This record gives sequence, C-alpha cells and structure tokens, in this order.
Amino acid sequence: MDSYKYYLAIDIGASSGRHILAHLEENRMVLEEVHRFPNGMVEKDGEHVWDVDELFRQIKLGLKKCAQLGKIPVSVGVDTWGVDFVLLDGDGARIGNAVAYRDGRTRGMDEEVYKIIPEDELYARTGIQKAIFNTIYQLMALKVKKPEHLEKAHTMLLMPDYFHYMLSGVAATEYTEATTGQLVSPETKDWDMELIERLGYPKRIFQRMVTPGTVLGELTAEVQAEVGFNCKVVEPATHDTGSAVIAVPTDSDDALYISSGTWSLMGTELMEANCSPESKANNLTNEGGYGYRFRYLKNIMGLWMIQSVKKEIGGDLGFGEICEMASKCSIPSIVDCNDDRFLAPANMTEEVQAACRESGQQVPEGLAQVASVIYNSLARCYAETIRQIEGITGRKYEKIHIVGGGSNAEYLNRLTAAATGIPVYAGPTEATAIGNIAAQMMATGELADLKAARACVFRSFSITTYQP
Repeated sequence: MDSYKYYLAIDIGASSGRHILAHLEENRMVLEEVHRFPNGMVEKDGEHVWDVDELFRQIKLGLKKCAQLGKIPVSVGVDTWGVDFVLLDGDGARIGNAVAYRDGRTRGMDEEVYKIIPEDELYARTGIQKAIFNTIYQLMALKVKKPEHLEKAHTMLLMPDYFHYMLSGVAATEYTEATTGQLVSPETKDWDMELIERLGYPKRIFQRMVTPGTVLGELTAEVQAEVGFNCKVVEPATHDTGSAVIAVPTDSDDALYISSGTWSLMGTELMEANCSPESKANNLTNEGGYGYRFRYLKNIMGLWMIQSVKKEIGGDLGFGEICEMASKCSIPSIVDCNDDRFLAPANMTEEVQAACRESGQQVPEGLAQVASVIYNSLARCYAETIRQIEGITGRKYEKIHIVGGGSNAEYLNRLTAAATGIPVYAGPTEATAIGNIAAQMMATGELADLKAARACVFRSFSITTYQP
C-alpha cells in the first residue's frame, strides 16, 4: 500500500461525468480517472430532465471502484453545471423532476419576474447576466405553473449539493453555484432574502450558504455500507466553471481565461463585482469565485454547437478529426454564437445553415464546412468579448489561458490567437476536476492557498502555446 493522500473529484458535465482521484507526488498533482459515465437530458412527463437517480447510482459505483483499487480518498467533492435544482419535501423526498435548464418551462418567465423587479434593477442588485434558464426564472415557472410544488417544498438544493446531501445527509448551498441563479447579493455574498420575498418564493427552501473548502460531514452509514469505506464530504467550488478557474495556471491577478467545454466562459477575476449599466449592456456576469473573488465573464455558446453537429452528421468521427477537417475549409461565413436560436434547436446543422442563408452569406454544406463556420464564429466572438472586457475594466490583457476540454481543439486555439492578436496558452484539459481537487487540498492544508494551488497546476500539467 502506498502512503499517498488521495482526493476524489466527481465532475459531472451535461454530457458525461467522471471520478478523478488525485494525490501529490514530488510537489506535482497526479490524476487518475477511475470511473466515467454518460449523462444527458431525458424526456419525462413532457419535460427535459436529469436522471438524478441514475447519476447517484454512478457516483456510488465510482466510489466502489476507489475501494477496489485500495485508494481510499480523504475527501470527496462534486461539481456540476449551474442553475438547476431539486426540491425536497419535509421528509427529504424529491418533489417532481430535476428539470434541466434547456427545458422550455422558463419561456416568458423573464416578463413575469420583471413585473416585480425591473430588469435593470435586477442586474444592479445581483450582477448576474440574464439567461432565461437562471434559477430565478425556473422558480417563477414553478410559481406560475406548479405552485403546489413550491407549497410542498421544504428544501431547495442546487444540483451538486443535492448529491452532497445524498452522500452526507447534510443540506447546504455552496456559494459559487448559488450565484449563477441570480438570487445572491454580491455585497453580502448570501441569498438576497428581500428579493426572494418580493418574488414570492418561500424563504424556507433556501439553505445556509457555505464556501469552497467547507467540510459538510462524512458519508452516511448507508453509503458507507454500500461503497465500503468512509471519507469526508468537502465542498469544492461546486460550479464547474468556479472549479476550472481555480485551475488557471497563472500567477497574475489580471489573467484572462476561457473555460472551454459545452459552454465557453470567457473572463477575468475581480475582487469587487461590476454591476454597472455598461456591464449589463455587454451581457457580462459577476459569478462567485474561490475566496470571494468574482468571475467576471461572458457566457458564450461554446462547443455545444460542435457537439450537436457531431451527433447529427459526424458519425463515428472524433472531435480532433472534425477540427482537422474544418481547418482545411475556407468558407468565410460567420454566425452569432450567442443567438438564442442555437440554445436548443431541433437540428443544429440546419440552424447554422439557416442563419447563414438569412444573412446572405455562403451556406455551409457538409460536416467540415459547418464545423469551420462554428469554429471561426467562436474565435470572432472571443475577440469581441476581449474588447468589451478591456473597455470596461480599463485593463489590457497580454495573453489568454484556455482550460477545459476545449483546450484540445487545436484549430480553434489557432483561430483564437489569430482573431485576438494575443498568445493563447492551452491547458490543462481536466481543469474542472483539478480545481475541485485543489479546493479539497486547500481545505486540508496540503496546498497553502490559491497562489500555491495555481503554481502546482502550472508545474503539474503541460501547457501548449499558440502565437497570433
């Protein structure tokens, strides 16, 4: 038996989840993937939902694999996407489905919210960009369409903390995840109870706010019996981007990053939120980060567009091969990646073609051309976003760090360097899991602080540079 201290990140994305074990060896972080499982929205009762029972089954399966390997983690933490939640009744039973953010139930709910609080006031108050799927609009959908669910509800748990609750029996809400829902004050760093009351949401369902590094407890007796060991349950930055930003390998406080996956989250870190009208006009958001920093960023549609096209017409090709094919095309057409039409179209390929047709541009035919249009459009969008962020912060950014799965997209990285005119540093790929683990290591003191964590990431993983 080795004597390493192991930490387990359970990183669940919109299309897959994985268990990554990590330990420090000669001051470097070493990762080992022990379990991977598929995820995706399913149709149930006419809603797009997450199969949380199956996800929890997979979570326990991955924990069992750690036991089989004889590598028992000191702690475990879960991260997922933002905004989505589960409601529990007074007995801890789930109410209704775990509805997914791409479901159509929030259509028109922004107008319902703005009848109570005008949009400008809401931004000035929360600093969070408008996205129709934010928790604030999802709760309004329940209030309007299924008020009996809210009446019965005793507890609301955002997705990662629902799994922490299932593991530990402890209900809490982690700050970075909560901020994505547009109901947290950037001043108090806690639920905006006055706003919640005005909107008519039951205050009792909102759990105590905790920060990354908080030890929730240990595995319940039931989970211990099933997986064969006990360990601590520790809050990472449970919002996947919150974790990914921890893993940006920089020593600068003025770093510019893109957390690139299903979504591209592009921004910088601020110590104070910028809730100005100018910031709102540019659709920038102030999400909570580690150590009460703000992730000042823009939500860009990202590789979801490529993932969708791959599913539709990509056959068995990998993303690397699609990238390679796209790089050989010279089609000049560009679409607005942030247009809502690309959020959940019936067919992404046809939607991209229609957007080009409507704007009088060359219509892409076949996989390579469609992918080329998407990659070039993303790079153009990144360049525009940098100009907006520089204009508002008054800072000049000398380089971009791209972390997450998209850091492997070589063609996109080259396009990004060319479009922005500044070097791109790509990697690490597993940024979300690495950031999750770093928060757990900081909780035990194995990593001293955020600066030490980022220095460790820089030492531990290879970074590829793309010059403009």
